[in-house]
Amino acid sequence: MYCLSGTIQLQRNRDELDVKMNLLHISDMHFGPRHWQGSNDLLLERLNRYSADIVINTGDNTTDALENEFEAASHFLKSIDCQHIISIPGNHDKRNLRSVDYFRQYIDDIEVIRPLNRENCRKNNIFLDGNVHGVMEHLTDVNFLKKIMIDGVSVLIVCLDSSELYEDNGFVDIEMLRAVSRTISKANYDRIILLIHHPILDTDSDPLFNSRITIEFVIEHNIEHIFCGHSHQLSMLKSTDLYHQHSFTQYKSGSLSSADTPNDTNMFMYYKNFGSEDMEIHIFRAVIENQRLKFKEEIISAN
Repeated sequence: MYCLSGTIQLQRNRDELDVKMNLLHISDMHFGPRHWQGSNDLLLERLNRYSADIVINTGDNTTDALENEFEAASHFLKSIDCQHIISIPGNHDKRNLRSVDYFRQYIDDIEVIRPLNRENCRKNNIFLDGNVHGVMEHLTDVNFLKKIMIDGVSVLIVCLDSSELYEDNGFVDIEMLRAVSRTISKANYDRIILLIHHPILDTDSDPLFNSRITIEFVIEHNIEHIFCGHSHQLSMLKSTDLYHQHSFTQYKSGSLSSADTPNDTNMFMYYKNFGSEDMEIHIFRAVIENQRLKFKEEIISAN
């Protein structure tokens, strides 16, 4: 197990955190050629029917990381009726040298976490040549934290970048994990959740190669809820480490991209009363039946 810097922030007793929050989870919008072929206004109207405290967007905002695709994704995200929208990049958002610049210009101008020692970084193309014309940010990894207050309870959202430039497979840099861990150790929070594009429990033909160290990171920081996307297929999995006495749940949303696999395209998820004993998970799909667009909602209990 890799060694983290600093100590883990102790959370308040769960009995003190009797606050219910609602989360909206979208992923893999793929603005550009692979974006859904229906009306964005209609899709936004459906999204905005759900009262969300936080919107979670787990990556692949674009198809080819072009500027006009980032701009279109930005316009869509800003039309969602929620004060707190947290977006991370996916593998499709890292397909040109300006990817990080465009992400910070159009999606979120966040302050990214820098590695403690860049010489220890092992992810391919994690630093670009500083002499490349037109590139503003030479670090291509977009790791950051955001703390949001919901009814007096602070939620720390840890955003890990599992994508690397020009690749579809996932890879998490250990040196960046150390830097993120040190930042977490300095934070005060009540709840902690993780956003990552590539799933760490199940996978597809383009997997996260070193998911083991990410799971170790999850255990070290006592993270119980992970949100991801990437494979365009819905899954909700719970993992229990009997040795470390730690469990976490991975929530993987399908895609808002109708131009790809048909299983879970044009879908999003809504977590009502997230983290409570009466949490409901709403799975919302837009499907084509007999050449007509129909909307279907499935509600399941999380307990």
